[in-house]
Amino acid sequence: MVCTFSGHRKIYNQKEIEPILRSTLVDLVERQGAAKFYFGNHGDFDSMVQRVLAELSIVYPITCYIVLAYLPGEKKREEKPYKLATILPDEIERVPKRVAILFRNNWMLRQADCVITYVSHDIGNGSARFKTLAEKQGKKVIELSQSL
Repeated sequence: MVCTFSGHRKIYNQKEIEPILRSTLVDLVERQGAAKFYFGNHGDFDSMVQRVLAELSIVYPITCYIVLAYLPGEKKREEKPYKLATILPDEIERVPKRVAILFRNNWMLRQADCVITYVSHDIGNGSARFKTLAEKQGKKVIELSQSL
């Protein structure tokens, strides 16, 4: 099973969400056969996912990839050390920078069987649109916000 993620750039209750994320991922790996994970690198939710998956990859035989939206070095804020491997979607170099994150997110969704989301509000944000698109495509959607 391949999983991807979508969540808000800013998360103010990370201490509540991170244990739910961890237990959800452990269940996916141990009981449902999740073995590959794709996620982004923009914001609090992605940072939390990276942290938890880095810890779990020590214990479980999983493959984790940070999927970049920009070629390395194009955005100063992206030049930081990553704990896990990074990849670029095919054709990302041809995509205008203003839509690169959307292109990357759609690429991750095409790869995934399951989407783990944290959407605390639906008004005007990409995380809510990503969740809705995943549901329309028949992906298994796990909403962490419903576990709070």
